[in-house]
Amino acid sequence: MTAYLIQGARLYGEDRADLLLADGLITATGEGAAEAAPAGTVRIDADGLVALPGLVDLHTHLREPGREDAETVASGTRSAAAGGFTCVHAMANTTPTADTAGVVEQVWRLGQDAGWAEVRPIGAVTVGRAGTQLAELGAMADSAAAVRVFSDDGDCVHDPVLMRRALEYVKAFDGVVAQHAQEPRLTEGALMHEGVVSAELGLTGWPAVAEEAIIARDVLLAEHVGSRVHICHVSTAGSVDIIRWAKQRGIQVTAEVTPHHLVLTDELVRDYDPQFKVNPPLRTAEDVAALRAALADGTIDIIATDHAPHPREAKDCEFAAAAMGMTGLETAVGVVAAAMIAPGEHSFTWADVARTLSTVPARIGRVAHQGRPLAPGEPAHVTLIDPESSWRVRPEDLHSASENTPFTDRELPARVVATFYRGVATVLDGDVRNDREGAPA
Repeated sequence: MTAYLIQGARLYGEDRADLLLADGLITATGEGAAEAAPAGTVRIDADGLVALPGLVDLHTHLREPGREDAETVASGTRSAAAGGFTCVHAMANTTPTADTAGVVEQVWRLGQDAGWAEVRPIGAVTVGRAGTQLAELGAMADSAAAVRVFSDDGDCVHDPVLMRRALEYVKAFDGVVAQHAQEPRLTEGALMHEGVVSAELGLTGWPAVAEEAIIARDVLLAEHVGSRVHICHVSTAGSVDIIRWAKQRGIQVTAEVTPHHLVLTDELVRDYDPQFKVNPPLRTAEDVAALRAALADGTIDIIATDHAPHPREAKDCEFAAAAMGMTGLETAVGVVAAAMIAPGEHSFTWADVARTLSTVPARIGRVAHQGRPLAPGEPAHVTLIDPESSWRVRPEDLHSASENTPFTDRELPARVVATFYRGVATVLDGDVRNDREGAPA
């Protein structure tokens, strides 16, 4: 297995140091790393580059099994590697639904075979994500995939009795229910955020309260049960207020925001471009500001991509008929850097990026060997980023099987230069590598 000596990287964007990666581990750091390098070590000049723990996405749609025309586990994890990710959590809205031990194990094994990044399947909360009967939560938790996150994402667990039972069930094995907060009766036929723009365009609106009402209900249920609840893709200022209140009360709630909800607003829908149709919808500039502030102060715990690939025909159509969703794995670092790493009231450091895109997502998902410190003896999951570089988003250059990005032709800062998964370079010099021989099982 090839050893790599990363020379002069800025760890977490701060002090410069060397990192020696060998046999799947970080074996040495600092001044002794070069001396400890075995014969044949590949040396990487990382002067000016930022080194972070491999990124972890808690919300990825890999589509396989069933929708391989949109994405496969192999193409999706290749896209993840290009974006600096070494672990992704695969959502359950596949065909068939990932609601049994057999299906989640299939997804897990596909990830192992692909080898680009670790795949942690998310199990459905209800059978078929239909919201009427609890799925085999315990069997999925006990399976080889060791599922710890459960979600009907794409649909809300809207029945309060079922949600309560799910929270009670996962508590037994330290699991978490990740809720897609959308009251279905309030969002019937909704195409975009309900507000001034939807009224002017004549499109059915999705009110903020449809998200906020479910979050308010579920944090109270989590408090009652004494269980963990995670809120997917928070999108409104009101949701932030409820989550902040719940945390102050001591409720075990965590929350995520997507990169696109940190920068895009409902004003972009004025051209009826289906690339901007997403679930939950793009909100107002005031919501974007509240989300950024909440991410900076820790009310929102993590950033998750909600990578949602669709084939061309699902987006190349009229707005009302188009599928909801955007790809996001390869643009995440650039969008977050543009939104948060800049002088201003809510600016981030690279250490904050590591916290919200690696350490805390791994902790919420109970993935003990991801999001670890860049220190000797730790797994060699490492991402190198050039913070001074910029790049233009071209869908044809991305590695996903689908091209539905809202950032086409946008110039983004911060380019992922290298990704190391278990000590193997899946990306080097900005190029996704095909040779993964020697990767440990």
